[in-house]
Amino acid sequence: MMLAILTRHLFPTPVASVDTPDAAARNGELRALILERRRTRPTIQASNDGGWHSDRDLMAWGGARAAEVVAMARAIANHLTRDREGREVQPDWIVSAWANVNGPGAANICHYHPGSLWSGTYYVDDGGVAADPSLGGDFEMLDPRGSAPSMFAPMLACAGEGGLAAGATE
Repeated sequence: MMLAILTRHLFPTPVASVDTPDAAARNGELRALILERRRTRPTIQASNDGGWHSDRDLMAWGGARAAEVVAMARAIANHLTRDREGREVQPDWIVSAWANVNGPGAANICHYHPGSLWSGTYYVDDGGVAADPSLGGDFEMLDPRGSAPSMFAPMLACAGEGGLAAGATE
Protein backbone atom coordinates (compact mmCIF):
# COMPACT_ATOMS: atom_id res chain seq x y z
CA MET A 1 0.00 0.00 0.00
CA MET A 2 1.44 3.36 -1.03
CA LEU A 3 0.62 6.36 1.12
CA ALA A 4 0.46 9.94 -0.09
CA ILE A 5 3.43 11.56 1.62
CA LEU A 6 3.92 15.30 1.79
CA THR A 7 7.51 16.21 2.60
CA ARG A 8 8.38 19.73 3.74
CA HIS A 9 11.94 20.92 4.15
CA LEU A 10 11.40 23.05 7.24
CA PHE A 11 14.90 24.00 8.31
CA PRO A 12 17.17 24.04 5.27
CA THR A 13 20.65 25.50 5.44
CA PRO A 14 21.25 27.49 2.26
CA VAL A 15 24.80 27.59 0.96
CA ALA A 16 25.67 30.00 -1.86
CA SER A 17 28.83 30.01 -3.97
CA VAL A 18 29.84 33.02 -6.05
CA ASP A 19 32.71 33.65 -8.46
CA THR A 20 33.55 37.34 -8.19
CA PRO A 21 34.58 39.61 -11.07
CA ASP A 22 38.13 41.00 -11.13
CA ALA A 23 39.24 38.39 -8.60
CA ALA A 24 42.85 38.06 -9.76
CA ALA A 25 43.69 41.75 -9.38
CA ARG A 26 41.71 42.12 -6.13
CA ASN A 27 43.26 38.99 -4.64
CA GLY A 28 46.80 40.09 -5.46
CA GLU A 29 46.29 43.39 -3.66
CA LEU A 30 44.53 41.77 -0.69
CA ARG A 31 47.19 39.07 -0.41
CA ALA A 32 49.93 41.72 -0.10
CA LEU A 33 47.95 43.66 2.53
CA ILE A 34 47.16 40.54 4.54
CA LEU A 35 50.73 39.23 4.51
CA GLU A 36 52.04 42.64 5.57
CA ARG A 37 49.52 42.73 8.41
CA ARG A 38 50.61 39.24 9.47
CA ARG A 39 54.24 40.38 9.45
CA THR A 40 53.52 43.33 11.75
CA ARG A 41 50.76 42.03 14.05
CA PRO A 42 50.58 38.91 16.21
CA THR A 43 47.84 36.36 15.74
CA ILE A 44 44.79 36.35 17.95
CA GLN A 45 43.50 33.04 19.20
CA ALA A 46 40.07 32.32 17.77
CA SER A 47 39.19 29.31 15.61
CA ASN A 48 42.74 28.94 14.35
CA ASP A 49 44.77 25.81 15.03
CA GLY A 50 48.15 27.05 13.93
CA GLY A 51 48.21 29.70 11.26
CA TRP A 52 47.47 33.38 11.76
CA HIS A 53 44.18 35.12 12.58
CA SER A 54 43.93 38.90 12.37
CA ASP A 55 41.92 41.09 14.69
CA ARG A 56 38.34 41.50 13.51
CA ASP A 57 39.08 44.93 12.05
CA LEU A 58 39.78 44.09 8.40
CA MET A 59 37.62 47.00 7.30
CA ALA A 60 39.99 49.42 9.07
CA TRP A 61 43.14 48.23 7.27
CA GLY A 62 41.98 46.29 4.19
CA GLY A 63 41.51 49.33 2.00
CA ALA A 64 39.32 49.64 -1.06
CA ARG A 65 39.67 45.99 -2.08
CA ALA A 66 38.39 44.72 1.30
CA ALA A 67 35.55 47.22 1.03
CA GLU A 68 34.70 45.72 -2.40
CA VAL A 69 34.50 42.24 -0.90
CA VAL A 70 32.25 43.43 1.91
CA ALA A 71 30.06 45.34 -0.55
CA MET A 72 29.67 42.15 -2.62
CA ALA A 73 28.87 40.18 0.53
CA ARG A 74 26.19 42.70 1.47
CA ALA A 75 24.69 42.53 -2.04
CA ILE A 76 24.65 38.72 -1.93
CA ALA A 77 23.07 38.71 1.55
CA ASN A 78 20.46 41.23 0.38
CA HIS A 79 19.65 39.06 -2.64
CA LEU A 80 19.23 35.97 -0.45
CA THR A 81 17.26 37.59 2.40
CA ARG A 82 13.54 38.25 2.69
CA ASP A 83 11.20 39.42 5.43
CA ARG A 84 8.84 36.88 7.03
CA GLU A 85 6.26 37.51 4.29
CA GLY A 86 8.82 36.80 1.55
CA ARG A 87 9.35 40.41 0.46
CA GLU A 88 12.75 41.82 -0.47
CA VAL A 89 14.52 43.81 2.25
CA GLN A 90 17.71 45.85 2.59
CA PRO A 91 18.91 45.25 6.17
CA ASP A 92 21.58 47.45 7.69
CA TRP A 93 24.00 44.53 8.09
CA ILE A 94 26.55 44.59 10.90
CA VAL A 95 29.77 43.25 9.42
CA SER A 96 32.69 41.75 11.28
CA ALA A 97 35.60 40.79 9.02
CA TRP A 98 39.09 39.37 9.52
CA ALA A 99 41.83 37.49 7.68
CA ASN A 100 43.26 34.02 8.23
CA VAL A 101 46.52 32.65 6.84
CA ASN A 102 46.95 28.89 7.13
CA GLY A 103 50.05 27.09 5.93
CA PRO A 104 50.78 23.36 5.92
CA GLY A 105 49.34 21.68 9.01
CA ALA A 106 47.29 24.70 10.09
CA ALA A 107 43.49 24.86 10.05
CA ASN A 108 40.46 26.53 11.52
CA ILE A 109 38.56 24.30 13.91
CA CYS A 110 34.81 23.83 13.88
CA HIS A 111 33.16 27.00 15.10
CA TYR A 112 29.94 28.92 14.77
CA HIS A 113 29.04 32.56 14.30
CA PRO A 114 26.23 32.97 16.85
CA GLY A 115 23.53 35.47 16.04
CA SER A 116 24.49 35.59 12.36
CA LEU A 117 21.89 35.17 9.66
CA TRP A 118 24.70 34.87 7.09
CA SER A 119 28.39 34.08 7.37
CA GLY A 120 30.80 34.26 4.47
CA THR A 121 34.28 33.19 3.48
CA TYR A 122 36.30 34.84 0.75
CA TYR A 123 39.44 33.10 -0.50
CA VAL A 124 42.28 35.37 -1.59
CA ASP A 125 44.66 32.45 -2.19
CA ASP A 126 43.85 28.75 -1.94
CA GLY A 127 47.49 27.73 -1.48
CA GLY A 128 47.46 25.67 -4.68
CA VAL A 129 44.65 23.31 -3.66
CA ALA A 130 42.62 23.92 -6.83
CA ALA A 131 45.55 22.71 -8.95
CA ASP A 132 46.55 19.89 -6.58
CA PRO A 133 43.71 18.60 -4.35
CA SER A 134 46.14 16.24 -2.59
CA LEU A 135 47.41 19.30 -0.68
CA GLY A 136 44.26 19.27 1.46
CA GLY A 137 42.73 22.57 2.46
CA ASP A 138 39.12 21.55 2.05
CA PHE A 139 36.45 23.86 3.40
CA GLU A 140 34.29 21.59 5.57
CA MET A 141 30.86 22.55 6.83
CA LEU A 142 29.08 20.68 9.60
CA ASP A 143 25.31 20.31 9.82
CA PRO A 144 24.28 23.08 12.23
CA ARG A 145 21.53 20.84 13.60
CA GLY A 146 24.23 18.76 15.21
CA SER A 147 25.69 15.33 14.74
CA ALA A 148 23.07 13.32 16.66
CA PRO A 149 21.43 11.75 13.56
CA SER A 150 24.73 10.41 12.26
CA MET A 151 25.85 9.30 15.74
CA PHE A 152 22.74 7.27 16.51
CA ALA A 153 22.14 5.90 13.01
CA PRO A 154 25.33 6.37 10.96
CA MET A 155 24.05 4.09 8.20
CA LEU A 156 20.84 6.09 7.62
CA ALA A 157 20.00 9.40 5.95
CA CYS A 158 16.86 11.27 4.99
CA ALA A 159 15.45 11.01 1.47
CA GLY A 160 15.01 14.21 -0.49
CA GLU A 161 16.90 17.42 -1.12
CA GLY A 162 19.74 17.87 1.38
CA GLY A 163 18.70 14.78 3.35
CA LEU A 164 21.85 12.78 2.79
CA ALA A 165 23.84 15.39 4.73
CA ALA A 166 21.67 15.26 7.87
CA GLY A 167 24.03 15.22 10.85
CA ALA A 168 27.09 14.95 8.66
CA THR A 169 29.72 17.16 7.05
CA GLU A 170 30.06 18.42 3.51
